[in-house]
Amino acid sequence: MIVTNTPGYRHIFREIWRPAALLFVWDVIVTVTYYVVPFTAPSLPLTLFGTALALFLGFRSNSAYQRWWEGRVLWGQMINASRSLARQARNYLPDEAKDLKRTIVLRQIAYVNALRCQLRRQPSDGEVLRFLSRGEADFALGRVNVANGIVDGTGRRINGARAEGWIDTIQQASMESILVDIANAQGGMERLKNMPLPSQYRFFPTIFTHLLCILLPIGLVDTLGFATPLGSSIAGLMFLVVLAIGDDLVDPFANTVHDVPLSAMCRTIEIDLLQAIGDPAPEPLRADAQGVLW
Repeated sequence: MIVTNTPGYRHIFREIWRPAALLFVWDVIVTVTYYVVPFTAPSLPLTLFGTALALFLGFRSNSAYQRWWEGRVLWGQMINASRSLARQARNYLPDEAKDLKRTIVLRQIAYVNALRCQLRRQPSDGEVLRFLSRGEADFALGRVNVANGIVDGTGRRINGARAEGWIDTIQQASMESILVDIANAQGGMERLKNMPLPSQYRFFPTIFTHLLCILLPIGLVDTLGFATPLGSSIAGLMFLVVLAIGDDLVDPFANTVHDVPLSAMCRTIEIDLLQAIGDPAPEPLRADAQGVLW
C-alpha cells in the first residue's frame, strides 16, 4: 500500500505514459485526417455515452473499493483476535504450562504468516518453519489449507490443556470462541480472494472505455481543432485512470503496491504476541524508498 503523502511522480509516470502516448498518437491521426478530409460528428450521442460510462465506472470503482476496505477490516479483526488469544493463553494457563503458552503464541504468528502467503499465492512452508519446528508444523503442512491446519492444531492443544486440568471448560470455550472469530475472518478473506467481481463488471467497462477513447477525438475535433490531441487525450486518460483504479483495488491481496499491507500487519501481530509473553520482538516494518508499505 502506498502510504506516503507526497505523490510518487515517477511511479505515476510509469503507470500512465503508455496509455497517454497511445491516446495522443490516435488523436493526432484523427486531427490530421480531419484537416485533410473534413468530416463532422454529432456531439450529443458522445456526451450521453461519456456520462453513462462515467456512472458505470464510478459504480465499479466503488464496488472494488468496498472489497479492498473489507479486506482491511478483516485483517483488523485478525489482529485483535490474535492479541486476545495470546492474552488469554498467558492469563488462563498456569506457570507449569509456560511452554504451551509460548507454543500457542508461536502457532498464531505462524498462522497469520501462512495465511498471508496463501492469499498472495506464495509458498508458505518457509514462513511456517520460521516459527515452528518441523515436528510442530508437519500436521499443518500436510493439509491443503496450511493456515487452517495450524488453527486446528491450536484447538487441539487448547483441548489438551483442558484435559490436563490447566483450564476449565469455560476458559476453553472462551479461547475456542476466539478461534471461531479467526476462522470467520479467514473465510471472509478467502471469499474476497477466490470470488472475483462478475465478468460483466470486468469485461464491459473495459470495452466501453476503450471505445469511448477511440470516439472522443472524432467527436471533439470539430470544436477543438488543433487542440484536439491535448484535450481528447486528457479526457480519455481520466476514464482510463478510473478503470485502472477499479482493477487495482478489486483484489486486496494481489501483492501489488495498491494492496492491503499484509506483511506489515503480520509483523504487528508478531511484535504484540511476542511481547505479550516477554520474548524479544522485531522492529515494525516501514515503508520502502518508494513509499510503499508491504
